[in-house]
Amino acid sequence: MKKILIYLSLVAALFVTGCTKNFDAINTDPNQASAANFDPNLLLPSAELGYIGSITGYSGPILFQSMWTQTFASSIEPGYYSGGDKYKQGGSFYSYQASTWNNAYGAAGYFREIQNLTKGNDAKVNLRGISVICELMSIQAVTDVYGDCPFSQALQAKSGIQHPVYDKQQDIYKGMLVKLDSVISTLDPSKAGPTNDVVSYKGDVAKWKKFGYSLMLRMAMRLTKADAAMAQQYATKAYAGGVFQSNSDNAFIVFDNSHGFANANSSSLQVQEDYYEVKWGKVLIDYLKSTNDPRLSVISELLLPGISANANHDGVGDSNPADQLGMPNGYNQNGGAIDITKAPGYPGPSGSGTDADITGKYSHPKSLLYLDRNAPSFILTYAQTEFLLAEAAARGWSVGASASVHYANGVSAALQTYSAYNSLGVISSGVASAYALANPLDISSTDNSLKQINTQYWVLVGTIFDFDEAWSNWRRSGYPVLTSVNYVGNFTNGTIPRRQAYPTGEASTNPVNFAAAVQALTGGDVYSSRVWWDK
Repeated sequence: MKKILIYLSLVAALFVTGCTKNFDAINTDPNQASAANFDPNLLLPSAELGYIGSITGYSGPILFQSMWTQTFASSIEPGYYSGGDKYKQGGSFYSYQASTWNNAYGAAGYFREIQNLTKGNDAKVNLRGISVICELMSIQAVTDVYGDCPFSQALQAKSGIQHPVYDKQQDIYKGMLVKLDSVISTLDPSKAGPTNDVVSYKGDVAKWKKFGYSLMLRMAMRLTKADAAMAQQYATKAYAGGVFQSNSDNAFIVFDNSHGFANANSSSLQVQEDYYEVKWGKVLIDYLKSTNDPRLSVISELLLPGISANANHDGVGDSNPADQLGMPNGYNQNGGAIDITKAPGYPGPSGSGTDADITGKYSHPKSLLYLDRNAPSFILTYAQTEFLLAEAAARGWSVGASASVHYANGVSAALQTYSAYNSLGVISSGVASAYALANPLDISSTDNSLKQINTQYWVLVGTIFDFDEAWSNWRRSGYPVLTSVNYVGNFTNGTIPRRQAYPTGEASTNPVNFAAAVQALTGGDVYSSRVWWDK
């Protein structure tokens, strides 16, 4: 018996020794992904689509910022878009309040994981660099909307940081610009680019490098009123590094609805209720008409007469520029003093009898241009870049050409941007250049130049449905001059919202740091408080 026990002990010892020696090999499932066998390129589409989802559709600004910037207007109260038009709480309000935060951080998490999986891998240096650039772009989306937010400790739950501090926005911007500057130089067009890139660049590293510098320019110009020295430093650095040179550099995502990937803005507006509620705003249409802008007939139409025709997004409406009319914000259809029928210049209903539509003669985004679920969603464009360079030049900064030249380039490029949608969006280069020549920059004063540049910027980004950027640049520049709505029961005391309140869940999931961030806000965690760069 003693011999048997000794024998069994020896066998057990040998078994334990063998298992310890080959433990990792024996206990690793060869069918499961790991850092060693997983291609991080596979995460890139989820990350890129996650970012675009944070700035489009119901997970983005279409319900809020589209109305706050008065790009859109709606007279339906109560209605889906009335909260944005009139600064009131509506259905699912707190979900929309949190959506940019949740979706942009979600995208940033994917970009960070790509960095984790490519660390030390020289063959994937470009994939890693692009993921850093896009992570910073995602964080910019969060801080621009909410203000102070996690940055230095963000996205580190795997390292045990589950309650990240909220960094001051001025520190976030400084950190983003420094990091962006350092990572752009790591991009090497002679090495392999990403293989799963769904942005229009399709892995072209040279284009991504120009994107990085153009993003740096946009970040820098956000600081013109908060830190002019830093704004100038990085705006000139971006220009010297090499920004966009033509519309071929535009960054956008074209969707594939047949495989379940649809443009979120187009999908939203194909909902019958949304389609019926949304009209172009009066400030926008009046501005386009004032200079006979060729975009007017491209982006706008009056729907066919009557209620049923106005709800049909497959119809072809009237695009005659002379007939277009923007809807003023802040009206309803409830029969009182601010009923839309009492608005100055009310055009009367379209249709007749029981089929009369009281708002049918207000302009609507052209259905056949915008409502294709495969339509592109824009991230950053050459025209935006030229307008920002025009402003930098108007401020006396060294960015190559004069403000007038950059402005003319921006106007011409802006008019030709819509061709990315479909053939209905095509404005020829000759028409675009002639319009830019006939409408030069007003250089009689710096203020006049800034007003004209930033109004054109607002027109462009609003009409390519980048409503978040339209709102941010309007807050930063103050142009165009908008008259706020003071509707009964609004949550801003009659001022256009300057930020979004933090997601309500932050008070319970990160209470200490959330409380400190709220304490630092002048006015508290409300929509009328301002972020640091909004002076």
